[in-house]
Amino acid sequence: MNNPPRTILITGAGSGLGRGLAQHLAQQGHSIIATDVQTEAAADTASQIQHAGGNAQSHALDVSSEADVQRFFSENSDVPIDVLINNAGLQRVARIEEYDIANWDLLCGVMVRGVFLMTRAVLPGMRARGFGRLIHIGSIHSHVASPYKTAYVAAKHALLGFSKVMALETADTDITSNTICPAYIRTPLVEGQIKAQARLRGITEEEVVENIMLGPMPKKAFITTEEIAGAAEYLISAAARNVTGQAITIDGGWTAQ
Repeated sequence: MNNPPRTILITGAGSGLGRGLAQHLAQQGHSIIATDVQTEAAADTASQIQHAGGNAQSHALDVSSEADVQRFFSENSDVPIDVLINNAGLQRVARIEEYDIANWDLLCGVMVRGVFLMTRAVLPGMRARGFGRLIHIGSIHSHVASPYKTAYVAAKHALLGFSKVMALETADTDITSNTICPAYIRTPLVEGQIKAQARLRGITEEEVVENIMLGPMPKKAFITTEEIAGAAEYLISAAARNVTGQAITIDGGWTAQ
């Protein structure tokens, strides 16, 4: 897409989709700031990018902690962040009667509070430079629900509303805010869900994959990291300057039905 090189901060970049996005976008010439609550995981992502000839640095960051977010931006105040990808996320699968309040607070803290804290922190710099891209990683569960995922579904729905507000508040400059909403990607997060759902539903792991995850998708295929990265590249580009407040849904036809 021939985008000019940008400095891209990715949360939750220590594994799964976050790591894949970091690697793909680094290959396109962008400079990556890989952050994760797991210090070594973020460092490993940055190291892999550097060994492949890309530009990356890593930082430990707990996005749900206001103090830690403030610390990070204070220590890196000289780094211009052009693009923020709010990717950090996690999952807990349980019936609501058995859903622990600590897990509810953890998921909402990372995927709602964390998005708010990170967005609030990067916006002044983006405004000062007259350019910015806010990309939030939502989910098919930003649109539809599944049983046993109360906190996750609530948080991913909340992202859409948050992103729309940011689109309106940044409409006076070249900053956009959008949410990418993929169906299932075969990441460690999803692998954990397969086991948990098999246990809760009393079915095999193969049946979870075939009936629960791929069953609602006419395309019957897991989404790939490359597809998400391609959407991110488009949203970063000048061609998407008027694409804001939108949900870019990559779901193999799930929500067309």
